[in-house]
Amino acid sequence: MAKATAKPKQPVFLVVVDDSEEMHQALQFACGRARSVGGRVALMYCIVPAEFEYWAGVGELMREEAREEAEAKMAIHADYVKKLTNGTPILYVREGDIRDELLELIDQEHEISLLVLGADTQSETAGPLITFLMAHGASRCRVPITVVPGNLTDEQLDALF
Repeated sequence: MAKATAKPKQPVFLVVVDDSEEMHQALQFACGRARSVGGRVALMYCIVPAEFEYWAGVGELMREEAREEAEAKMAIHADYVKKLTNGTPILYVREGDIRDELLELIDQEHEISLLVLGADTQSETAGPLITFLMAHGASRCRVPITVVPGNLTDEQLDALF
């Protein structure tokens, strides 16, 4: 009699959405990886909290505008992921310090298998988030971290898969 085997977990590749140029390379890599192994892409956008304490109404309006901006950015990148993977990405919008929110999300969402970040190749450092993770955060991160150089072309990244 044949044993029933559990379906293997579908890997999820998390990309942090921001305004950096190198985010594109991270997203391209994550989509290629997801396509090649039958995984999914997840996108996380972190809203920096508004520091406007004097008038609650103004602070709330700023929060709503930031949320709308986040959703618009996520929609653009989600469409790109759908185009490259034929799958709908998982979307996360968080509010707070990006470093804390990222590590908390990875701790909470156990389907996340890999964190993919794009490295700034135009400056002295790879970027603030990568610098933090390599110096302090990696010991708190439960998944592997892939750093994709921001100077790679789509063709170079696609050739990896």
